[in-house]
Amino acid sequence: MSYQPRLKKEFNERIVSSLKEEYSYKNVMMVPKLKKIVLSKGVGGAVADKKLIDHAVDELTMITGQKAIQTISKKDVATFKLRKGVPIGAKVTLRAERMYEFLDRLITSALPRVRDFQGIKSSGFDGRGNYNLGVTEQIIFPEIDIDKVNKISGMDITFVTSADTDKEAKSLLTELGLPFKKN
Repeated sequence: MSYQPRLKKEFNERIVSSLKEEYSYKNVMMVPKLKKIVLSKGVGGAVADKKLIDHAVDELTMITGQKAIQTISKKDVATFKLRKGVPIGAKVTLRAERMYEFLDRLITSALPRVRDFQGIKSSGFDGRGNYNLGVTEQIIFPEIDIDKVNKISGMDITFVTSADTDKEAKSLLTELGLPFKKN
C-alpha cells in the first residue's frame, strides 16, 4: 500500500459522495476536483537587487517542498525601469500528492497563525470555478525561520478546480476544509 495524503483519502471516501448527492451528478466523474495549486510571489525590488529573487525562490521552495522557478518579465516598462527578460518573481505549481499535502498544512497550521483570523473571503472566485487567496506575510508558514527572513512579503495562492461554477467550487473547497467567512 502506497502513501496517500489525508485530504486525498478524505476526498475519495467522503467528499465525492457528498458533492454527488448535493448537486445530483449522474456519475462520479462529474464531481469537481482540485486540479492544482499555484503559489506566486512578485518581487518588485528585484529590478534593483537580484538577490531578492533568490530569496523568494528559496522561500517558496521551503514552503512547498518543490523547487520554485523564476518568472520573467514579458515586456519593457520604462516607469518601473523594467526590461524584457528580467526576473521579477517566483512561482510553484503543485499537483497530486504535494498539492494535498500543502493544502493540509495551509488549513491546519498556516491559516490559524494569521493575526485576528476570522476566515478567508469568499470574493476571490473568478467566475470559472477557480479561487484566489492573498497571503500578506510569508511567516505564517511554519517552514519559514523568522530570523532568516530579510523582508516580510506576501504571496498569491490560486486553487484551480474542474468545477464549472463558483458555487460548486466553493462547496468543494469548503468540504476540503478551507475556512470561509460566514456572511
